[in-house]
This record gives sequence, structure tokens and C-alpha cells, in this order.
Amino acid sequence: MTPEIIQNCMKSCDLCRRHCRVDRTAGQRGFCAQSDVLRAARAALHEWEEPCISGKTGSGAVFFSGCSMGCVFCQNREIALGKQGKEISTERLSEIFLMLQDQGAVNINLVTPTHFVPQIVYALEQAKKKGMNLPVVYNTGNYETLETLRMLDGLVDVYLPDLKYCAPEVSYRYAKTRDYFEAACENLNEMVRQVGAPVFMDENGTVIEASSDEEDAVEASEEGLMKKGVLVRHLLLPGQTEDSLKILRYLHDTFGEKIWISLMNQYTPVGKPAYPELGRKLTEREYDIVIDHAISLGMENVFIQEGDVAEESFIPSFDFTGLL
Repeated sequence: MTPEIIQNCMKSCDLCRRHCRVDRTAGQRGFCAQSDVLRAARAALHEWEEPCISGKTGSGAVFFSGCSMGCVFCQNREIALGKQGKEISTERLSEIFLMLQDQGAVNINLVTPTHFVPQIVYALEQAKKKGMNLPVVYNTGNYETLETLRMLDGLVDVYLPDLKYCAPEVSYRYAKTRDYFEAACENLNEMVRQVGAPVFMDENGTVIEASSDEEDAVEASEEGLMKKGVLVRHLLLPGQTEDSLKILRYLHDTFGEKIWISLMNQYTPVGKPAYPELGRKLTEREYDIVIDHAISLGMENVFIQEGDVAEESFIPSFDFTGLL
């Protein structure tokens, strides 16, 4: 990736499936509300991901400003809307990756990175030349174009995509897109193609799991870090249990044990809800129905959350930590 290629990508931006095609180099803003200049809100060790992502010391998470999804219930809404963030150069982002490695991060975790992929590719290439050797985690709402994902081939080790919605009417209600499920599933196939089946390593970097044995795989996920693979997140929403069941069925039938799945019950109403059904937390019954469905399908590679984790502790302070 060169600065010239980055500029070309920004002149008619088509990185996500909104297909805005605005000239971000001229200050035009598309759906993500970002120009061609990198903006982020935090770069620090993050302990609140799945165990195989956070490890014991924390994931080196860089939270980027803006978002191509715009979900009405967004937990990180203050930065997703693109109104909060600090401008940084690609060179500075490269330095941040190395800084997080020096701080003991177990990986580099790119959070909501879609609209800055060309700049991120450049920064990763530069950091790797200077000794950055951590696994790279691509943490996304999963609405990129395939061409954007292919820029990352060989640079990303772990894909951490959402699969938010199944029914078009649900995705349109909450994110003004009817093609989300089709697009996200197409992306999942590309992600699996790039990184293959899940592989775990211990804290010393030694591979401890590369087989498809279900019992061994579960043990590895509890003890180790994901070195390569795809971990699909699904945040359950109040009143949308049927949509969640359809998503589980699709993932099981399509990918089997080629991926891991994280079923999250941490939905927390933020501010005034856009729709009445979003004004409450998930009930225990709603979560149990989805977990029982996963069990009935015979799914083993699944992370679940226990107890009441719908707290603001999962939302870090976006105070520009690690960017200055």
C-alpha cells in the first residue's frame, strides 16, 4: 500500500457497502462521516473482549472514529457518529501499534476500521517492518465490500466480525440497510477463505490447537489465545429472538466448526431509545432460548456470557488515551 493508492481509494470511496463514492480527499463526508485523515478515540490495552482475544494482559485495541453501520442502539455511539476523535497520521498509527506491543498487548485489535482500511494497511506494513509481530484482529460491523477485505489478505490473522441481523426488515429498522445479511455472509466466506480454521496458542506463542476435535477445541479456547481464525459475534437484541435463531442456524449449517461464535447478552440501552423495544435489557429467558437452540444444533465452538453483564463497564472512556 502506498500513499498514492490510499489517495485514490479516498477520491471515490467505495470501502463499504453504502457505496457513497464521495471524494474524501476534498473534505466530502459519506455515511461514516470521515475525511481521508485517520481519526481515533482510544488506543490502549482492552480486557473486555472474549477470553481468547483479551488474554491475561489485554488486547491492544485501537478505536477508530466513525462507522459504516450506524445502528440506532450503538454502545459506542459517541465515536461511531464520528463527532469525537483525534486526527493522527498513518505514521503515528504505526507507532501506536509498536507502543501497544511494548505495553504487553496480546494482539493488535482494530475496532470499527472499515472506512480507514487503506491507511491501516499502510500502517501495519510499516509497523511489521519495524518489528511488530503480534496477531492482528479485525473487529468489524461486517459491512465492507469484498474488495476492501481483500486488501487485508495476509495482514489480518483473526477476523472478529458481527453478524447483527438476518431479516431485511430488522436490519432496515435498526441500520437502514436491507442487504446486511447477504453482504455480511458473503464477507464471512471471504474471511474464512483468508485465515482458515481456528488455531489457538498459549501465552508463550506456542500453538496448542489446530485440530477440529470439538472437546479439544473448547479446552483450547478457554486456555489460549486465538492465533488465526474467525470469531463471529452476535449481540442479542430485546424482542428479536427469532432473528437470532435464524442466524445461529445459518452459521451452523454453513460453517460448522470452521468458526467460533460469541453470543452476547450485554445489550444496554444508551440514551433515549430510537424504538420502544430497545428501551430495556435482554431478559434471561430470551438469552436462554438462543443458548438452548445452539445446544440443540450440537454447536460446541460458542462463547456465552454468564450473569448480568449489561453494564457500562464494557464501554471504555474515549478520552484519546494512547493517541497523544
